[in-house]
Amino acid sequence: MKQPLLILLVILGIASILLLSISYGSVSIPFATIIDLLFNPDETGWSRIVWELRLPRALFAFFIGGLLALAGVLMQALLRNPLADPYILGTSGGAAAAMLIAFLLAIPIQLHPFMALAGATFSTLILLFFTGLRQGLQQQQLLLSGIILTTGWGALITFLLTAAPTARIPGMLFWLIGDLGESASLLLPAATLAVGLVAALLLAKPLDMLLLGDLQAASLGVSVRSLRFVLLGVAVTVTAIAVTAAGPIGFVGLVTPHLVRFVTGASHRRLIPASVMLGGTLMMAADLLSRTIIAPRQMPVGVFTAMIGVPIFLFLMKRMQR
Repeated sequence: MKQPLLILLVILGIASILLLSISYGSVSIPFATIIDLLFNPDETGWSRIVWELRLPRALFAFFIGGLLALAGVLMQALLRNPLADPYILGTSGGAAAAMLIAFLLAIPIQLHPFMALAGATFSTLILLFFTGLRQGLQQQQLLLSGIILTTGWGALITFLLTAAPTARIPGMLFWLIGDLGESASLLLPAATLAVGLVAALLLAKPLDMLLLGDLQAASLGVSVRSLRFVLLGVAVTVTAIAVTAAGPIGFVGLVTPHLVRFVTGASHRRLIPASVMLGGTLMMAADLLSRTIIAPRQMPVGVFTAMIGVPIFLFLMKRMQR
């Protein structure tokens, strides 16, 4: 598929899902009305629904999906492992546990991103300590380490929930499955995605070389050690911000890069921006389902990302055994 046509299809897909996200919910708004209100906002109830509720939430979902997809691309390149993902490897679990500690200790909300970043970094460093970044690292070893870490964080999270006041447990559980309902601010996830995307694109060529192996990349002039530290820093940071804002949503970072590679190939110059756009679009679609299937009640968006991601994850594992 030619690149201009692909870009056009992606833009049309994003616009379509965005329009559907604004239109449907507990109250449906006609498409023509939405388009009119987007260009001519007024003081009516529908205008407030569009501008104050649904449009910010749809954009919030797009930014969170883009962050998770970007983290997935970078982790898969960093570990040279197609099954790498912040959720599966325990990075999201570490950030989630740190966030719950922040909730229980009533730490000011301004410090929550730093708590999540500390938890995500600590978890990732534990993983790398036991598995390293060696070329040829066995898929089974990495996955087993990630599963063990995720199980450990799950045990800590259960302990924290048990110790929490009863009245706060439902909200904490909803957040742990993935919650886009508390999109208080778009600024932090949007800014993090913009900076992370620019940083990743600047590293696109070295990332392609890194896939050849450490020795080959070094012979081509890549500072492999420095590149790995930068990749790790960007991947952990975008994951932490996504968890801070919406909870530990799983499988977006795993599934999205694989879907994109079928179309764009392995070149990171195309893979990175396409994954961000597709990840954001998939998250908007999952959020739309979470708001409409049992409307006016809402379901956690993580339910739908897991329903999509688990079968694909099992398929990828089976394929790699061949």
